[in-house]
Amino acid sequence: MMIQSNDSEAPRCLPPVLLAKDLRKSYGPRSALRGLSFSLKAGRILGFLGPNGAGKTTSIRILTTILEADAGHFVVDGISCQYPEKIRRRIGVLPEGFGLPKQSTGIEYLTFFGQLYGRTAAAARTNGLALLETVGLQQRAKSLIGTYSHGMRQRLGIARALVNDPVVVFLDEPTLGLDPRGQQELLGLVRQIARERNAGVVLCSHLLSEIEGSCDDVVILNSGEVVASGSVNEVIGRAERNVIRIRVPSPSVAEAQRVLEGAPNIMRASPADGMAGWLRVELVDAANGTSSGDNHINNRILEALIRCEIPILGFEAAGGRLQDVFLQVTERVIK
Repeated sequence: MMIQSNDSEAPRCLPPVLLAKDLRKSYGPRSALRGLSFSLKAGRILGFLGPNGAGKTTSIRILTTILEADAGHFVVDGISCQYPEKIRRRIGVLPEGFGLPKQSTGIEYLTFFGQLYGRTAAAARTNGLALLETVGLQQRAKSLIGTYSHGMRQRLGIARALVNDPVVVFLDEPTLGLDPRGQQELLGLVRQIARERNAGVVLCSHLLSEIEGSCDDVVILNSGEVVASGSVNEVIGRAERNVIRIRVPSPSVAEAQRVLEGAPNIMRASPADGMAGWLRVELVDAANGTSSGDNHINNRILEALIRCEIPILGFEAAGGRLQDVFLQVTERVIK
């Protein structure tokens, strides 16, 4: 079952735990980041999106103090980026593809990191056991990490990111490689962390449905720039409402395009970017009474294809999903 975000659950009146303003970074002549600005409040989950090369990795490396920005400023829990060592004590990070010591047990691993943050061995162990219970690994505390499944290793990585009770947690592709049940369980854990620990979470993922179902807010990057931001519902609301998509067999795309362009109420039909076999069909302006939700018009469009014996493999109204917005605002990269 999809986990629905609830904007009312997290307080909006408190100052942000993470605030970035006009962050910029270049590698030689290439601009990787061009003015990143956003904020994140405690208890909320921010989806961080963008196609490959959009600047996500550079952004996260700057915000986790691995890289220095060329310009701009960010603050974590009131701490300026001019004090990176202090910021590192207030954040937790789960990087993509992190390594784990296979010959250590789960509790040994967490105890070690707890001591690095200044806890005594006893306090670090107590905290480690509590974290293992939080992520559902209490029964495997004394098992070697080498015996853990992929999902268990991801949970341990999240526990490691919480060792220092961070106010902001960065999670990079935490559900990568998990089956659907494992993905949903891990996303439930992420939501639990945000709500029960009152931590701000930055969730990087290529699974748009994951972001749409689990996050409160979203930032979409394209070519180093923020092209969309706000609550998930606000960003989805910006999608086009008078567009439908129709899928036909790939050899029939050209013929279907010809048929559709000759049908009434259609302004334009063209192959959908990055979606083999799909046609993007723009209806006449919704202000004139036409919309993708008009069943009469949709039926006439489908009948036109059926009369020409063109198989219809898929039909959907655009504008109701985060994917629609993502494809629109990152069109330059997709092309």
